[in-house]
Amino acid sequence: MTSFSEQHPATDFSAFLSSFKDRLHHLLHVRSDIDKLSVKRGAPPFILRDILAAQPLATFIPQQYGGRGGHVHEGLALLTAASYESLPLSLGFGINWALFLQPVAKYAQETIKLPIFDGFIHRQKMGGLMITEPDYGSDALHMQSHYRQQGDYFHLQGLKHWAGLTGWADYWLLTARRKNESGQLGRDVDFFICDSSADDQNIIVEEFFENLGIYLLPYGRNRIDVKIPKLQKLEPHSTGIKMMLDLLHRSRMQFPGMALGFLQRLEDEAVSHCQQRQVGGKSLFSYDQVQQRLSALQANVTIATAMCLNSSKKADTKNDLSAAGLEANAVKTCVTDLMQESAQSLLQLVGAKGYRLDHIAGRALVDSRPFQIFEGSNDILYIQIAEAVQKLMQRQKVNNLLTFISTFELTGRTAEDLKGYLNIDLILPLSQRRLNAFGLLISRIIALQLVEELGDSGYRPALITTARAHLIQRIAAELCGFQALGSSTYHQGDGENNWLDCFYRQEKRNR
Repeated sequence: MTSFSEQHPATDFSAFLSSFKDRLHHLLHVRSDIDKLSVKRGAPPFILRDILAAQPLATFIPQQYGGRGGHVHEGLALLTAASYESLPLSLGFGINWALFLQPVAKYAQETIKLPIFDGFIHRQKMGGLMITEPDYGSDALHMQSHYRQQGDYFHLQGLKHWAGLTGWADYWLLTARRKNESGQLGRDVDFFICDSSADDQNIIVEEFFENLGIYLLPYGRNRIDVKIPKLQKLEPHSTGIKMMLDLLHRSRMQFPGMALGFLQRLEDEAVSHCQQRQVGGKSLFSYDQVQQRLSALQANVTIATAMCLNSSKKADTKNDLSAAGLEANAVKTCVTDLMQESAQSLLQLVGAKGYRLDHIAGRALVDSRPFQIFEGSNDILYIQIAEAVQKLMQRQKVNNLLTFISTFELTGRTAEDLKGYLNIDLILPLSQRRLNAFGLLISRIIALQLVEELGDSGYRPALITTARAHLIQRIAAELCGFQALGSSTYHQGDGENNWLDCFYRQEKRNR
């Protein structure tokens, strides 16, 4: 099988990427209006057809199966190009890449890889992943979807929801637990490739959701009752749970690709608006508070850039990321928070007209919000980050935060910058609310080290300085919040007074 580059020798990746950017701009701004399209569900058929006709998904496929190579840095660059024009489009690419093509390349049985990959390259096929269930969202290990082996196939049954590309994807990775003869479900999780066009493998979409934002992509509730041939079961290198962690951690490490183009677009939109907008007889761009917001938007771009550089070196499928949860969770939580922060800033700068779905500011707000929820809610991931750090500190018998940060491989370079803030002793173990705040703090410290490493690569020094300054400011603020956390709880009961009762009591006393 000849590789994609051998079939198309004149089309190196940089030339392809430039051509693909031009195609996206033409499709979304000339042939159609992305601002109008984004308020409607789905997309005109020609949009998706013409985008996939450029064979962008070949970027994610190894050369031995006819693809461009499946290189992480090229995949991240493609996600960035797409997200500059449309965050939902980039998410669609990310789903195909991290949640289907990469796990198939790494774990699928060899005999079925070539026909699957060939369909993606030449017949505009798409694929996704179904893990989440209505009663088992973040608690995926207790999923109730199950399977039994029957001869040469596996019979899978269950209910899945919130899978991106619902009703669109040609292939699905389905997750299920083995059911034994007594009806009990095994502890491990297995993955199966479902070909929706094959006999006995059709997935029934019971409902399409009216999702808030990301209108381009369909989501819904799916009824699973399929028979999957044995060849279509993924083969874990150890356990299915470790395979799932490897898959999810790699996906989270690749979130910066989707974030970067989006953040660059928001920065460009904000600068353009502020330069053109006149307030009080002068350009909005000249106001000090506006400069602070624009500087923060620029810093967020630099932070996401640093994360892309880091992921390009670590997220290859050759690497086992099953134990890389701390770093992967820190990257995902931090960069998705930055996406929402930048969207909020752009909306604040633009004002009332930005509060519309057919304006980039309003659309950015609702499109970026679910990134803080799916593939692990940030609240939960922050706790997981903190628990991992807490365990390391307890194992090392260290309770001084600066001491730990100084020796930890993901944060060691930040100690000099943060020594005036982090020289505090922690009382371990932390409460859950403190774990959440602590995890957020650690994620920003890890981001600071990634920015330092980006500076080593020759990235523009002024941008590194700005990003460092903003991160240090945020770390200081988060540390204050962490230290100030109390132990308040919600009070139940009917004894609450409304303000009118207070008013009448005061009036009665004053008579």
